[in-house]
Amino acid sequence: MSINGSHNLHKVSSAGLLVTLGIIFGDIGTSPLYVLKAIVGEAPIDAMMVKGAISCIFWTLTLQTTLKYVVLTLRADNKGEGGIFSLYALIRRTKVKWLMYPAIIGGSTLLADGIITPPISVSAAVEGLRDINPNISTVPIVIVILTGLFVVQQFGTKSIGKFFGPVMLVWFLMLGFFGALRMFSNLSIIGAINPYYAYEILFKHPHGFLILGAVFLCTTGAEALYSDLGHCGKENIRISWIFVKTSLLLNYFGQGAWLIAHEGETLVRTEGAKTLLLNPFYEMMPENFVPIGIIISTLAAIVASQALISGSFTLINEAIRLDFWPKAKIKYPTNTKGQLYIPSINWFLWIGCLGIVLYFKESSGMEAAYGLAIVLTMLMTTTLLTSYMIYKRYNPIFILFTLVIYVTIESAFLIANLSKFTHGGWITLLIASILITVMLVWNYAREIRNRFIEFVKLSINLPLLEDLSKDLSVPKYATHLVYLTGATNQDEIESKIIYSIFQKQPKRADIYWFVHVDVVDEPYLMEYKVHEFVHDDVIRIDFRLGFRVEPKINLMFRKVVEDLVDNNEVDIRSRYSSLNKNNIIGDFKFIVIEKVISYENELPFYEELVLDAYDFLKHLSLSEEKAFGLDTSSVTIESVPMIIAPPKELRIKRVYD
Repeated sequence: MSINGSHNLHKVSSAGLLVTLGIIFGDIGTSPLYVLKAIVGEAPIDAMMVKGAISCIFWTLTLQTTLKYVVLTLRADNKGEGGIFSLYALIRRTKVKWLMYPAIIGGSTLLADGIITPPISVSAAVEGLRDINPNISTVPIVIVILTGLFVVQQFGTKSIGKFFGPVMLVWFLMLGFFGALRMFSNLSIIGAINPYYAYEILFKHPHGFLILGAVFLCTTGAEALYSDLGHCGKENIRISWIFVKTSLLLNYFGQGAWLIAHEGETLVRTEGAKTLLLNPFYEMMPENFVPIGIIISTLAAIVASQALISGSFTLINEAIRLDFWPKAKIKYPTNTKGQLYIPSINWFLWIGCLGIVLYFKESSGMEAAYGLAIVLTMLMTTTLLTSYMIYKRYNPIFILFTLVIYVTIESAFLIANLSKFTHGGWITLLIASILITVMLVWNYAREIRNRFIEFVKLSINLPLLEDLSKDLSVPKYATHLVYLTGATNQDEIESKIIYSIFQKQPKRADIYWFVHVDVVDEPYLMEYKVHEFVHDDVIRIDFRLGFRVEPKINLMFRKVVEDLVDNNEVDIRSRYSSLNKNNIIGDFKFIVIEKVISYENELPFYEELVLDAYDFLKHLSLSEEKAFGLDTSSVTIESVPMIIAPPKELRIKRVYD
């Protein structure tokens, strides 16, 4: 029986295409603000270097963004959802255990490097103010904008989200218009499409290969593009990308034409005691349009930052459902499907973004650190995508060709980006390492604990449950007693639950309910099954929920009970005669068994370390009853000791007087 319908992809429409511009392309769309500035830097402008860089950008956007992500990777959709965790969930059914590691590494590096995206986009946009007033300090402005952006997350973005599409449409039109205007002043720049220029700069220029680290910035948003697949659908993304790519290339070629027109000069400008680095993005605009350009750029940077923040919430939500992350408080500020808010992640990102702004101060410093972690995400996606193609039985020659091509390209980007480590790239790698450690500890500790959970046959205990239910000498604990069970087999139950019912405190109830939640690989599936072991006495409910579904077990359980009552399958009225005759519904009590590590365990050192770290994380995470949406019900938490590795037999000698 299904509780809810499936998640449908958005149909192609003008409204869908506009929404796609606002949600999908913010990150990659704002890259012209800083890519060529990062490539040229403070060195004298060299026409061959510029043409080589433009050629590299053109082929990176074609091979990496267009072919790998827009054409190929978007095919690996999990019921319409994308992103590295959705891709992992899609191939997890292959039971290849090591695939968990590229998923964890990729998710962590994507989240870590994403901390630089809002600061670099907003900083690069706001720094255009220095063309108007060289003495203006942009850091406070950037901090105010970012703080406001993170503060507004708790209220949801439904009301302002409708403006994202129009803002990005204006942004891309501006990119294309001024890029084309400047490009037509020097049409020879179009020759940079020839890959020969890329070859010349990469293999013959003394420092050519190192510019790949800056070139890579033009495609860092490709991974976010895949992650946001579920918001708009692949066809809307593919059609919109034609317009977006055209606008981006026109702007890059226009900036290239402006740079070549100033060959031999530098982007460095001295104003009094201050030294500024000009941005060709603003320099190629008419001087009287620059203030308007700054406003549009800042709005586009805010939209790009919002997309990154929303993507981070989705990423962590998926990690929680896949047992990669401690349970966290999740809020749904609006009724818009897929929109959520995770306070702990929101303020973690805010602190990270402010730290980046205060540490680097200038977007040029952020450019030097940006991209090192995200290229690792792309390599991990390539690994998982290869496994997906093998799982789907693609042509082996095509799989091998794709693997070789993209491992080569992304390895080259990785080598080029390694030079960024000492320039601040270590910050994102450090954050990524912490996130990876949390995910591995959480997952491995649960494995250690789960392999020592003892299950017993429920069928053996059914007569005991019936007898206890009818034993009037035992005080009634509840009319309906509900236990959450982790047993996947319907005829099994944790021995600790049996201990709780019969021994810890005999709990007489009229109906015993056992509820199991199975998180499945399909993102929005909501189904349940009912198995009645003893009529009106022992009932089990199995929920099958997608990894993007909030487990509101209290509401879902109530819905199931209502369905059973409507079908005359169960009588939930109180069994007290005075209440029963007046059709008063009986009380429901939930029991959550919380397993704590016993001091009697003797474990290897590394497992003790992992479990100690898990215990620390568990104290910081959301409680079980809140995580399952039971905080509004009558819930009892029972702590039971887990003896994972019993100590050796204790030899103690009795002595007599």
